[in-house]
Amino acid sequence: MAEEELNLSNLKPAQSRKDRKRVGRGLGSGKGRYSGRGIKGQKSRSGSAKMAAGFEGGQMPIDMRAPKQRGNTSADAMPIGPFRTYSQPVNLRDLDRVFADGDTVDLDAMVAKGLLKNTKIDVKVLGSGDLSKKLAVTAHSFSATAREKITAAGGSVTALKEPKPTSRKTRAARGAGGTAPADGASDDAEAS
Repeated sequence: MAEEELNLSNLKPAQSRKDRKRVGRGLGSGKGRYSGRGIKGQKSRSGSAKMAAGFEGGQMPIDMRAPKQRGNTSADAMPIGPFRTYSQPVNLRDLDRVFADGDTVDLDAMVAKGLLKNTKIDVKVLGSGDLSKKLAVTAHSFSATAREKITAAGGSVTALKEPKPTSRKTRAARGAGGTAPADGASDDAEAS
């Protein structure tokens, strides 16, 4: 069946139109006085549809009735809460795979090679995997293993953020646990 030609005699909207509901325009309109909201109560007030997620009419919500895990697991607890710092990990095996010998590895180069999405997050280089190439690596921080492997391969390490100095208590605890720092490291730490 051929489509009917469109002209002024058969022109109509693509879908049927429906007038909007006009409330509070007098008793004769059918939606006057209470405007279709009934008489009194929470649902007759403005803003009644904007309850917070999990609101149960004033009774204790289920997330507050339920037992809680021990520890700092709440949304506003440190260091798990909103101010937790996060570093994007990059392993040496990935650097060895995508970079050539003698390359300079910085944040922009990692983004170009697809190891990072962007340069907004701090990057920490970890020592997982082997490194057989001489690379000049620049990142925010490095693990001790990554530093050793990069320098052993003849490369260089540049940290954009200085490592935080450990406190005397932490150094004493490490020493008591049998993991005392290497010779010279403790003297340097004490001097700082």
